[in-house]
Amino acid sequence: MRSIRVPLIGVAVAVATASGSALALPLPLSASAVAAPAAGDAPDPGSTRSLPLVPLPDGERSAAPGTPAAQGLPRRDVEPFSLVGVVWEEPDTELHGTVQVRTRSTATGAWSAWQDLETHQGDHAADPGTAEARSGAVRGGTAPLWVGDSDGVEVRVRPEAPDERGAAAPALPRGLRVELVHPGGGPADGARPPQDLRDAPHDDAPHDDAPQADPDPDADEPADEDTGTTDPGGEEDGTADPADEETGADEDTGEGTGTTDPVDEGPANPTNAGQGAVLLSPEESAASAVNADLVALGAVEIPELSKTETEEDLPNTTAAKPYIGPRPRIVTRKGWGADEKLREANFLYSKSVQAAFVHHSATGNNYTCAQAPSVLRGIYRYHVQSMGWRDLGYNFAVDKCGTIYEGRAGGVAKPVQGAHTLGFNNNTTGIAVLGSFSSATPPAKAVTAVSKLTAWKLGLYGKNPLGKSTLTSGGGNLYKKGTKVQLNTISGHRDGYSTACPGAKLYGKLGTIRSTAAGYQGRP
Repeated sequence: MRSIRVPLIGVAVAVATASGSALALPLPLSASAVAAPAAGDAPDPGSTRSLPLVPLPDGERSAAPGTPAAQGLPRRDVEPFSLVGVVWEEPDTELHGTVQVRTRSTATGAWSAWQDLETHQGDHAADPGTAEARSGAVRGGTAPLWVGDSDGVEVRVRPEAPDERGAAAPALPRGLRVELVHPGGGPADGARPPQDLRDAPHDDAPHDDAPQADPDPDADEPADEDTGTTDPGGEEDGTADPADEETGADEDTGEGTGTTDPVDEGPANPTNAGQGAVLLSPEESAASAVNADLVALGAVEIPELSKTETEEDLPNTTAAKPYIGPRPRIVTRKGWGADEKLREANFLYSKSVQAAFVHHSATGNNYTCAQAPSVLRGIYRYHVQSMGWRDLGYNFAVDKCGTIYEGRAGGVAKPVQGAHTLGFNNNTTGIAVLGSFSSATPPAKAVTAVSKLTAWKLGLYGKNPLGKSTLTSGGGNLYKKGTKVQLNTISGHRDGYSTACPGAKLYGKLGTIRSTAAGYQGRP
């Protein structure tokens, strides 16, 4: 192994390489491996503190006899953090009970009320049997919760009470720990931060090439049927499948492999991101280079294109009119400040994109649009360092102001395999709206952004947002592994797995999203 020195914004950074120019990246740290900062020390920019939960006093026990002791963390001062979650050792073990936290604001010194964490998070994960799922670093965990700048925490985990027949409640999972995530700073010096990109007005009114549709045509529409499965084959040539254009259906070949693409990290690459020269680390160069056919290396955003420009930009287009929506503006990983050293080095791909799953992040709605990049950095750290995944689980994220963000690394136009819908990650894309939408209505701008994103992304693979795709389950609680199921091309997470995600209110908007996306594609 040799060491090279890479100039980065005027600072010399040592990067270890195994041979030649290929960078040897460290594997994600497990929760237990994350060192807690010493008392009184300010946390490094971007950090995770992992604290074990302990049995709570009898007064915290449920009133029902026979209920196991609660676990938690008594109220205490901690180093600053902004996102919190609870993890445990066995990734396949469910937590039967409630998890609640309350936190102290660094700005006001006031303690929050008790807030619930979503406990059923195992449905957001890599497919069973895959290398990512088998990693020894993978843990079970709750959804993380964004709480803003905080320096105090209290946690309680209460098991379910015995049922009516007196059967004992399931024991709590082993190794319960609370994860306190500091998301770190924003984009590197010289890059224009995402909040500045929002200075332009965000108009919900359709553009000239957008569909003129009722803003919520499915307000009284019954919920879509639960279906689900993942894994269609298909060619990655960016052209429409004639059969799909006629029927809106696509037969899954079952050949999705989830292959990895080794990347030559190379030396740091200087580039111009619009605000002067920016020197990229090898990891940043690799994450940016996969979008090089869309935007300059090191760019903080991929600009939007009109429908005509998008069609002209398509490779290998046929004489037939391509059905694709205008490419929306997408903030890159560089733009939202992803620390590329956290993820695994290579990129993971399916063969195609045959369906899109819509999610909510379940991180709460108490964030501002300017904080959205910080929320995303926090989720990224939680997925990699606390849950043990190879990268952020979602392929894309959308904030409440309708800004779209690149998620898992590998290229926004490519069939990157995520870890968002257990059993259905192959040949699909996962889009998470930042927030919780079980009872809160998703903002119109976020719904519009999902419509624009799916119109473009699915259009690259010839998919009709109003159609269906036949997908093959990788295993889950609705469909056994290998089961072929016809699924809406734009589906909610609950269609492929029994879960509350993406929340009843966001799920009820899927009809609007499908019809609006089809309109953006120019379908009759």
